[in-house]
Amino acid sequence: MTPETAIKLFESKKVRSVWDSASEKWYFSIVDVVDVLTGSPNPRKYWSVLKTRLIKEGSQLTTNCSQLKMQAADGKYYLTDVADSEQLLRLIQSIPSPKAEPFKLWLAQVGYERLEEIQNPELAAKRMRELYKAKGYSDEWIEKRVRGIAIRDELTNEWKKRGVKEHLEYAILTAEISRATFGMTPSEYKEFKSLDKRNDNLRDHMSDLELIFTMLGEASTTEIARNKDAQGYSQNLHAAAEGGAVAGNARLDLEKKSGRTVSSRDNYKEITEAAKRKKLKE
Repeated sequence: MTPETAIKLFESKKVRSVWDSASEKWYFSIVDVVDVLTGSPNPRKYWSVLKTRLIKEGSQLTTNCSQLKMQAADGKYYLTDVADSEQLLRLIQSIPSPKAEPFKLWLAQVGYERLEEIQNPELAAKRMRELYKAKGYSDEWIEKRVRGIAIRDELTNEWKKRGVKEHLEYAILTAEISRATFGMTPSEYKEFKSLDKRNDNLRDHMSDLELIFTMLGEASTTEIARNKDAQGYSQNLHAAAEGGAVAGNARLDLEKKSGRTVSSRDNYKEITEAAKRKKLKE
């Protein structure tokens, strides 16, 4: 299985998802789906009770469900019960919910959009732009953010080919690039910007310059890893430090000549609130 993780939104609620390119199917976190359909204060317990009942009834649904590692609220990855669209449609029949029909339509739309994006990858970027535009980001910022995602994907693909283990080692190497670029790890950067460490995406709260130097650090790391043929965690950690240093030195040079620091405590939440207050005054 070659997974591509994503967060899908149904009526503003998160549904953790993994795309399997081999079977060309989405797999969804069952607990998240239960949360969406029931609004239960403890969807994990709800699913546990339901699963026990289905097993007693001899349902094949629980037998066929898989487990995949997904990121939890604490930032760590745990094995999570998942189901594909077909399995979820059968599961929905066991959960009385007024949201059942809207959710079925949502499932169909998610699957259709993914097939469209496979045939035309530009659609994925277009939809991402539309999402950021709806949130109020400027066109210039959006272009940098989309480009940054492409550069990040290129880097992680390179790590994968070079034997770096996903999740933990990716996180360590990313932290090393950030430390060398900005003097802060992503976790420290979130604290610097007063962001929620679990729920806020740091890059969605970066300024144009912060995004540019993030891209420079990651693109430099990719180039160094390729040219030095870095293999495994240790060699790629060294490449990450060197790639981040390229961006870090450029940042320091700009700060010296401009008289302003690149790293800013501003975050998009505060910018949005300030814009709202200004609009009210007008």
